[in-house]
Amino acid sequence: MSGRSRAAYARRMTPHAPHAPHVDPAAGAAVKAADRAHVFHSWSAQGLIDPLAVAGAEGAYFWDYDGNRYLDFTSGLVYTNIGYQHPTVVAAIQEQAGKLATFAPAFAIEARSEAARLIAERTPGDLDKIFFTNGGAEAVENAVRMARLHTGRSKVLSAYRSYHGATSTAINLTGDPRRWPSDNGSAGVVRFWAPFLYRSPFHAETEAEECARALQHLEDTLAFEGAGNIAAIILETIPGTAGIMTPPPGYLAGVREICDRYGIVFILDEVMAGFGRTGKWFAADHFDVVPDLMTFAKGVNSGYVPLGGVAISAEIAATFETRAYPGGLTYSGHPLACAAAVATIHVMEDEKVVEHAAHIGETVLGPGLRELAERHPSVGEVRGLGAFWALDLVRNKETREPLVPYNATGEANAPMAAFGAAAKKNGLWPFINMNRTHAVPACNVTEAEAKEGLAALDAALSVADEHTA
Repeated sequence: MSGRSRAAYARRMTPHAPHAPHVDPAAGAAVKAADRAHVFHSWSAQGLIDPLAVAGAEGAYFWDYDGNRYLDFTSGLVYTNIGYQHPTVVAAIQEQAGKLATFAPAFAIEARSEAARLIAERTPGDLDKIFFTNGGAEAVENAVRMARLHTGRSKVLSAYRSYHGATSTAINLTGDPRRWPSDNGSAGVVRFWAPFLYRSPFHAETEAEECARALQHLEDTLAFEGAGNIAAIILETIPGTAGIMTPPPGYLAGVREICDRYGIVFILDEVMAGFGRTGKWFAADHFDVVPDLMTFAKGVNSGYVPLGGVAISAEIAATFETRAYPGGLTYSGHPLACAAAVATIHVMEDEKVVEHAAHIGETVLGPGLRELAERHPSVGEVRGLGAFWALDLVRNKETREPLVPYNATGEANAPMAAFGAAAKKNGLWPFINMNRTHAVPACNVTEAEAKEGLAALDAALSVADEHTA
């Protein structure tokens, strides 16, 4: 990194973003009007939403046109792992645009080759071939296609409490309610229960019991579905949107052994948990497990330009050595996206972002969130690693009844809506899903910024406490 870039980064890492928001309500109103007239938003009833008009962002913060600044505890959609507008990555995109803005995927391009090399250096085991996509859902689509072609089998097992994307196969693999309107039963997907001790489907009382019973449940599912029909088992290494449930010791190793025994491809989805989010380059590194295929996106370039991909083992890559792989994307390995990935990985190395995520989780976020749980009756459990945490909010700590019902909307969701409004009033933009709030700031969030977020959560949780029994 140049001296100028290092100085710019040092300024960005101060507890407050260096650029004061420019107040321009008229401009904000114009942006909002154009949005409401023409933009069709994801996952939304279009007439019931009120999108915030964002004027700018830097580091761990963003702001609106009225001068309100928010500490972003969502990292966008858990992807700005190095924060907004990192000068080194912005400069790399600009440089690549001036050099070669785009080129077809069938050619060898410097940015594409280098991005693949840097990713392969960090993936576990022999996942040394990289197939680039535009995002995580396409990565899952292609990983499943590879597994089916490699094995000659059709069925895929995925877990309840999971999210794998919104394209055709990926949404059918998903285990949360976003799947329901698109679940046509034609994707060859079978779902099973993964371990989650706090809300155990196996009536377990210890992590060891939960692990053993979850693995037995998976074995039973295979027996009744026909293990010889199963192409792949796909798991989020640590489920993200579903609640950041770290698997118990031995579980992923047990799944690996089952897959090996039955000739099933093991796919780990690291779209959200990868690239430093958990305090390791990949969450799989916490468990010493090597999958056959690994999907990634988001943090690979902090979301600055859309990019995802599949890291492929030598055995599966060999399947397509003399047999054409029947899949591709017009923008696979787009030069701007790959240049952003190269710069992001170098930034994470140079500035020790992965190590910092581990440190901030161990010394600030983890202890701070657990302290909040001790004082707030609405916090049932704290879970997480690195810069990847969830608070499970409850009506009653003893019964563990969720603060709002599963997939609640409208009045039923009022307690979580009130919590969210309180967080925003205190300058914190929260990540909320069902009865949980996730603390997922940039992986290079400073100690001061993390403590600022904890203080805002503290105040907002007092509102959630009003709905406890």
